[in-house]
Amino acid sequence: SKHAFSGLFSLKKLFLSENLISSLSPGVFRDLNRLEWLILDHNPLSSLTHETFLGLHSLVYLSMVHTSLQQLPHPSFCQHMPALDWLDLEGNQIQTLNYSILKTCSKLEVLLLMDNRIKRIPESTFQSLLKLAELNLSSNKIMELPKNTFKSLSKTLLKLNVSYNPNLRIHPIHFSHLTRLQSLALEGIEIQDIQTKMFLPMKNLSHIYFMKFQYCSYAPHVRSCKPNTDGISSFEDLLANMVLRVSVWVMAFITCFGNLLVIGMRSLIRAENNLHAACIKVLCCADCLMGVYLFFVGVYDLKFRGQYNRNALFWMESVECRTIGFLAMLSSEVSVLLLTYLTLEKFLVIVFPFSNLRPGKLQTGVILSSIWLMGFIIAVVPLMNEDVFGNYYGRNGVCFPLHSDRQEKPTAKGYSTGIFLGLNVVAFLVIVISYSSMFCSIYKTGINATDLRSRLHRDVAVANRFFFIVFSDALCWIPIFLVKVLSLLEVDIPGTISSWVVIFILPINSALNPILYTLTTSFFREQVEVLLCRWQRRHNLKKDRKSLTSSTIFMEAPRAPCCQAPAYLQRLSLIDADPRYA
Repeated sequence: SKHAFSGLFSLKKLFLSENLISSLSPGVFRDLNRLEWLILDHNPLSSLTHETFLGLHSLVYLSMVHTSLQQLPHPSFCQHMPALDWLDLEGNQIQTLNYSILKTCSKLEVLLLMDNRIKRIPESTFQSLLKLAELNLSSNKIMELPKNTFKSLSKTLLKLNVSYNPNLRIHPIHFSHLTRLQSLALEGIEIQDIQTKMFLPMKNLSHIYFMKFQYCSYAPHVRSCKPNTDGISSFEDLLANMVLRVSVWVMAFITCFGNLLVIGMRSLIRAENNLHAACIKVLCCADCLMGVYLFFVGVYDLKFRGQYNRNALFWMESVECRTIGFLAMLSSEVSVLLLTYLTLEKFLVIVFPFSNLRPGKLQTGVILSSIWLMGFIIAVVPLMNEDVFGNYYGRNGVCFPLHSDRQEKPTAKGYSTGIFLGLNVVAFLVIVISYSSMFCSIYKTGINATDLRSRLHRDVAVANRFFFIVFSDALCWIPIFLVKVLSLLEVDIPGTISSWVVIFILPINSALNPILYTLTTSFFREQVEVLLCRWQRRHNLKKDRKSLTSSTIFMEAPRAPCCQAPAYLQRLSLIDADPRYA
């Protein structure tokens, strides 16, 4: 009714929320000259006129949340509300916003327009809002803002929220005038050409909210940035949590020590097949690079401890980051190619034992050199043209190009996809199929053995070893394949998964290869036993000599030999044809 509030001259607050008010007659609030608060939330008010608010000269707070409002009264929304300080229009269907609507709202300090359907905001829209301190335009359909949209708010605006306008293109000078701004929200917006200079003019900015943690590095002077972690790094540290910080050193030590130990032992112990021993040592060298990579990640984590965000952009664009990323990629791909070569070599020996397909010394040297050259080319190509590949290795704090995103250059995305889902998948399938064929061949050959128990024992041992080789490869590569596929499908992958993949899963092969390809082989164990036996003999001989010099009469007691040659074992299967595969 037009006279519903007649005579209520002293009323200061009026709450009309969650009714079924579909219309308000012009002048319905005419007598509410002292009204300060008017709340009309959750009413189906699809339209209003500026005469609706006639008489509300003292109104400072107007809330019309979820009222299905399609258009603001035009022109001069605040014509009859000159003291309006706070306007909340969240959750409506407003499509148009311009200068003529807001030109009489000069006292407005808070304007909340989130969750509407605004597509376009003219440059002069906010020119009359001389006291506006907070502006929320989030969750609209804004596609573009004129460069000087916020220029008139430079002296007053403290909080600005334009989040979740997914098609909005942020221009480098959009915020250059907002020198007093304290909080800026840009969540849900992909900033294609983000630059540090976008945020530098905002000297008073203390809180900023982005879609991605990586964007925080472009605002190093801001005290608080959200999200404050990508699962790998945090606002304070290169490695986000204590588990990662400890694990990176543990994995680096295991990888380096294990591979260096094998290189040393293989150099000391006489090998029955020098070419195979050389291949294993080369594999250990490649795997050792992964340990070096992890070591440097740990070092730079210590260097940036507590102040990572201030150095994040510098670090990810640095030569050091690109170098260790190059080392990790080189190690990974050379290791993959070497494992594939060793598998194929073993496959030929076991499945085709009477063929002459085994490579000689020269051929082995050429193959190993080619593998290193190919790995080097794979790792170095992204560094050769930044315009084409972008910052290929500097996509995250650990400098490894595993996760793809929209900002990644198409060439870089295609290249990493070709490596991780092309070359590496093919290598993995070759290894799985080859080991399956080898086991079948060994099993069939063993059927003719006379000693059934010995044959079964031998086949079980071979099966176990083959299983662990394939299992370690699968444990390393399948999670990497999955992460890469999901990132290409733009599935939201928790950052903690990426961190586990890079710190734990990626180095698994490098850490386990020394065990699987050297320490578990019977020939290597026998040679170690012989070496230890010789050392024990020399030690005992020195003790005996000391006893002789200190005694006038010496009688050496009979001593059992410390080691014996391995008992002769009847050849039971083709796997024994070459001691490398024992």
